Amino acid sequence: MSKVARRRKVEGVKPKITHGLPVRARLKCADNTGAKLLMIIGVHGYKGRKDRVPTASVGDMVTVVVKRGKYDLMHKPFKAIVVRQRMPYRRKNGQWVVFEDNAAVLVNDDGTPRGSEFRGPIAKEAIERWPSLSVISAQVV
Repeated sequence: MSKVARRRKVEGVKPKITHGLPVRARLKCADNTGAKLLMIIGVHGYKGRKDRVPTASVGDMVTVVVKRGKYDLMHKPFKAIVVRQRMPYRRKNGQWVVFEDNAAVLVNDDGTPRGSEFRGPIAKEAIERWPSLSVISAQVV
């Protein structure tokens, strides 16, 4: 495991998933922290080309800004993990996965969730990469 992966406490290797969420994409907040709508402003660990917009997918840690929600959370950067995306992606067993919306959960710097419950289904790829999410998640798809 590389130094970067150890520092971010990522357990598993991320499978290749179609990136469907560019910077400035809007996401629902799938936890009970008080945030309603999030906007991606950065993707952690993204290595791209000059002038290429960074993109994220399920299981990626992103930096977000709260656009709607509690006043004390508004317009401040937070870290979040993407748990659902609308763009279809293929699993290794050949199954295609599509969700109804784009969603993320707010986390601390070490990847532990800030909220105490999640709303809606959580992708299996996000749980495998961030095991601390599995403690709270009710539905894993």
